[in-house]
Amino acid sequence: MLLSARDEDRLQALARTLSTRYQCDVSALPCDLSQPAHVRRLAEDACRRFGGLDILVNAAAVIGPIGPVWETDWTEWTRTLEINLHAAAQLCQRCIPHMPLGSGRGKIVNMSGGGATSPRPQFSVYAAAKAALVRFSETLAEELADRAIDVNCVAPGILKSALTQAAYDAGPDRVGRREYEAAADAMGAQTDGREHAAALCAFLASGASDGITGKLISAQWDPWPSLADHRTDLAGTDVYTLRRILPRDRGLTWDTT
Repeated sequence: MLLSARDEDRLQALARTLSTRYQCDVSALPCDLSQPAHVRRLAEDACRRFGGLDILVNAAAVIGPIGPVWETDWTEWTRTLEINLHAAAQLCQRCIPHMPLGSGRGKIVNMSGGGATSPRPQFSVYAAAKAALVRFSETLAEELADRAIDVNCVAPGILKSALTQAAYDAGPDRVGRREYEAAADAMGAQTDGREHAAALCAFLASGASDGITGKLISAQWDPWPSLADHRTDLAGTDVYTLRRILPRDRGLTWDTT
């Protein structure tokens, strides 16, 4: 397993902890995913170390500038897009030729949520990047339909994280009362939803999810532990995908002919 993040000290500490806890080889490679050259180096290093890849999990994200889009710094806006969307897409591009390793299925899991399925005022670039990542993943899943690689997105929910802390620190006047209260609830919660989100990622990275692909699955709200029992339904429908809503979908008839 290879971990990557910007903070080398924390990254190395996590690698040591995981190696000890699970009695496996966990390596770490510090990387700034806002830099395309770093993304290339990460993919090349991973493929060189393992001779191929089974699983790619794209979890890197920053919340980006907070506030109305006309008041945000454009350099920070585009940098957020580079980290939240471009880095994940580039890693997929560079890793797919080396997947899967052995006789199993390859797995790609992209972390989404946070504005992917509905508008998120004051967080324009974060929402745009996450929505784009879902559509990218749906498209990639279809491009890989004839290969043994499943591609899915995870909506982890509002977690006790640095991203949520940033929304809370910005205050209700900047992010809006509803957003602020949701962040406050998450940061003050006794339980930590990160473990539940990690469990969904583990499921999607395992053989138990073989054939489930092109979906956006919520760690908090969807019955993902039983999804393996519904592979046929999932493969034949647009359940758990982003789609345009028509008037007739809401009981309106003025668009019918």
